[in-house]
Amino acid sequence: MLSVLRVHLPSDIPIVGCELTPYVVLRFPDGNITADDVPESAPVDGYYLRCKWYRKQNDRRIAVCSIHPTELATLQCLGCIKAKLPVAKSYHCSSRCFFDAWQHHRALHDRAANAVNENGTEEEELFGRFNSSSSGVVNTGLSGSGSTPLYSGSVSEKGSGETWFEVGRSKTYTPSAEDIGQVLKFECLTVDAETRIPIGPASTIFTSRVIPAPTPTPRRLIPVGGADIMGHFDSDGRTASGTFTVLSYNILSDVYATSEIYSYCPTWALSWQYRRQNLLREIVGYHADILCLQEVQSNHFEEFFAPELDKHGYQALYKKRTSEVYAGNPNSIDGCATFFRRDRFSHVKKYEVEFNKAAQSLTDAVIPTGQKKAALGRLIKDNVALIVVLEAKFSNHGSDTPGKRQLLCVANTHVNVHHELKDVKLWQVHTLLKGLEKIAVSADIPMLVCGDFNSLPGSASHALLARGKVDQMHPELVVDPLGILRPATKLTHQLPLVSAYSSFARMVGGSMGLGQQRSRMDLKTNEPLFTNCTRDFTGTLDYIFYTADSLTVESLLELLDEESLRKDTALPSPEWSSDHIALLAEFQCMPRTRQ
Repeated sequence: MLSVLRVHLPSDIPIVGCELTPYVVLRFPDGNITADDVPESAPVDGYYLRCKWYRKQNDRRIAVCSIHPTELATLQCLGCIKAKLPVAKSYHCSSRCFFDAWQHHRALHDRAANAVNENGTEEEELFGRFNSSSSGVVNTGLSGSGSTPLYSGSVSEKGSGETWFEVGRSKTYTPSAEDIGQVLKFECLTVDAETRIPIGPASTIFTSRVIPAPTPTPRRLIPVGGADIMGHFDSDGRTASGTFTVLSYNILSDVYATSEIYSYCPTWALSWQYRRQNLLREIVGYHADILCLQEVQSNHFEEFFAPELDKHGYQALYKKRTSEVYAGNPNSIDGCATFFRRDRFSHVKKYEVEFNKAAQSLTDAVIPTGQKKAALGRLIKDNVALIVVLEAKFSNHGSDTPGKRQLLCVANTHVNVHHELKDVKLWQVHTLLKGLEKIAVSADIPMLVCGDFNSLPGSASHALLARGKVDQMHPELVVDPLGILRPATKLTHQLPLVSAYSSFARMVGGSMGLGQQRSRMDLKTNEPLFTNCTRDFTGTLDYIFYTADSLTVESLLELLDEESLRKDTALPSPEWSSDHIALLAEFQCMPRTRQ
């Protein structure tokens, strides 16, 4: 008889929108053990496994804390309600919880007031009055805020009765908003396929309370081109015909998202089932016309990102890293994925760059025979780049040659090289740029170079990208055991590349939002203070470069505040599911004088 040996969940913290799939171990009549499902449609030896999910429904209103989502809420900020912020952000589990989060929480109110062009009067009136009614309103007496916040109780006992409602009949269940705050129960048992009578007792496990998926405050587009940003978007938040947006984002491969590396992040927030939904919500929410994603595992591209983004109108292209060095599961090899909206662009051509092949060619050409093995050992790192040529389906406003094809070349790469191998890193960047130069010579075409270069502003690789050359006295040129960087005068390119985010540093005057963004820039390098923010490292590694003779930057996605991120220690966190932040720029094509 088929029997259930044991049942457990990889994580007992269920999250809205994230699949729950228990690990059920079965024993066949012959003694063999399996974790495979045995559904009614495919019984084994006359038996199958029946699975059901139940929700424990209490007779009380339940909400969970916005800061500690595994805790029930006891307080609600009336300021959030007044400011029309998402109600989920108004809940807190204790007055201490709100006290600790007050600095960042108050910023939500200020942001909401600024967004609707209010002067803060209503919010000050709200926090300035004292409600002494006994309907669950609590005066916390927070000091330092300049006002007296009010709270109302969000959890009230209405009775002790509880009922289990059946909510699913399969091994996998995806919690919904109706499940928030409730406990789930999974039940499985063996059933006789002929009589449909259960055999033996049911095996049952319980989850903790369902929590909502934490969502970050949406990031805004800040105009830098002097035009009204609202003029660039349609009613769906997408760019209008004359401009297009490009996103670059290292999404953190699942194979690297471990508790050993990111011990400060809750385990449930590191699970792929949670992160993939959170990442998808974030990426789709940007409404970008072109997406350049790095660290996309090959199986996740095929099984999740390609089909899910297809539903949102994106066509997908992918280049997996080579595997001469990698020794893990072939499915977990990551790569670069480029998506583009089919209604905005069409695919013209794709180039795949494998730096391993370039390394082989280099050693064959310039490295003595006896040193080839050691040279390849240093150069071969499995890194790749994906170059895509697209044709725009929208008109190029201001062009003096209407009807001409508007092409665009987009390079997407991840230079994942150890920080000690700066010569290899610089060689890879130079190799990519020389390849892009060949494309530029063959066609007068605007170019974008996006990705995670693992290179700080001021490094030799960044200098080559941003300035077109490397100072011969740059300290990183000292380490060149293979002689691949000599002479230093060859480390040049002719592409007029400019970092998109340097527009924040170059702009003078402008809106209050622009001034805030400048404070998040390093004015010595004209780059963001960080794009990667972990517990042990904070710095800029990601860039969007563009050819300044053919494209202009119209707006940029706002940068994040490090102090706000640090309230959760670092990235990744329950709100942000990568250790990098997304970069996004809106561009407009300049009129071209030749094809």
